[in-house]
Amino acid sequence: MITLRSVLYILAFALFIYGLMGLTGPRTAVRGNAIAAAGMVVAVVATLLTPGLGNWWLIALGLVLGTVIGIPAARRVKMTAMPQMVALFNGVGGGAVALTAWVEFRKTAGFTGEPAFVPISTLFAAIIGSISFWGSLVAFGKLQELLPGRPISAGRWQLPLNVLLLAGAVACAVAIGLGGTAELLLVAVLVLAGLGGLAVVLPIGGADMPVVVSLLNAFTGLSAAAAGLALGNTAMIVAGMLVGASGSILTDQMAKAMNRSIPSIVAGGFGGGQAAAPVTAGGSVRSISAADAAIQLAYANQVIIVPGYGMAVAQAQHAVQDMAKLLTERGVEVNYAIHPVAGRMPGHMNVLLAEADVPYEQLKEMDEINDEFARTDVALVIGANDVTNPAARSDPGSPIYGMPILNVDQARAVIVLKRSMRAGFAGVDNPLYTDPKTSMLFGDAKSSVRDVIEELKAL
Repeated sequence: MITLRSVLYILAFALFIYGLMGLTGPRTAVRGNAIAAAGMVVAVVATLLTPGLGNWWLIALGLVLGTVIGIPAARRVKMTAMPQMVALFNGVGGGAVALTAWVEFRKTAGFTGEPAFVPISTLFAAIIGSISFWGSLVAFGKLQELLPGRPISAGRWQLPLNVLLLAGAVACAVAIGLGGTAELLLVAVLVLAGLGGLAVVLPIGGADMPVVVSLLNAFTGLSAAAAGLALGNTAMIVAGMLVGASGSILTDQMAKAMNRSIPSIVAGGFGGGQAAAPVTAGGSVRSISAADAAIQLAYANQVIIVPGYGMAVAQAQHAVQDMAKLLTERGVEVNYAIHPVAGRMPGHMNVLLAEADVPYEQLKEMDEINDEFARTDVALVIGANDVTNPAARSDPGSPIYGMPILNVDQARAVIVLKRSMRAGFAGVDNPLYTDPKTSMLFGDAKSSVRDVIEELKAL
């Protein structure tokens, strides 16, 4: 029998899928996000139409609290902190699923009389949701630099510890599935899985944290789908599977962009992003002024701008676009080279530059732009580090060896805007900075770009 609730669910799922399609490109991303959000509103309304639904005041309280906390947090967050917010919000989703599993256990008196799929899916949701919640908190702490970015590991005991915690959680879940009704067993599942989430993510270095956030996002989606199966909630099943599938695909793409396997990342990543790195690649660093940089840029035929996290921190995207407009007016061809993992989150640079009204046709992905560097007069690197490090190609002993990078070192001249000689998020030196054709313009990126603009106007 087709009901209004069924029709609303179908409409919500269509909006989810159509919204996801919009997120594939910067031109349609904002609209896609709005469409998917509208789909979630429809799904919530459909769920509220469930026959026999009670506790309306608790539902209203939850909606009010979520709105009061969520909207201001999302509106006030800076783009530089977006990866942290994604990790935190993702963790909240996993935690909600874990708590839902606990409530379902209590409501059914330990799944007494329930068909087998209910305890299986609920316990799966409890384990994965708890791992996602606590793992996401660690990811948030590392990205926010509340925790050290370096791997925190138990050494050779780390893998046995991870296996022991996961095995303990599964053993308690099996005990429940075989008829155990003691609530302490469910609490043990949540605690052991949570400790497992901490144990798995703490040894992963800061440089791999964006991949971990994406992986945990997929975990949250899968746990929500499993919980939806147990509760008979179609919206949770479909939305959870969409999140799980898209998160898994994104995780795989990000790992490939760094030329790393997901198992190697989970086994322990690299990078701390904490200590300043001395220049050990040989040669000396050549510092220049804004006037020198302006002259090189003004008389170039082609310039490629390489944005990174440093540009995001300085909020320099508008100044960079103003500089690019001046160069274009002088007949200089300007493009932007975007590395897949620049900025600690996929699409981070695209969003920032789109905010500054950079024409979409100037935003070039790594595979599209890399061959152009050899024909480029000046490559202007603004706050990017690891994604331009030639050691990824030439030094087998480097932690980032094999990671695809932007071929900045092949340009005829390189100008790097940077605050200091501090290492990037991977915590390794960058020999690009001591290359004879590289010039360093030290200082805040926004201030440096504005100084270059003034010098360009004076030429």
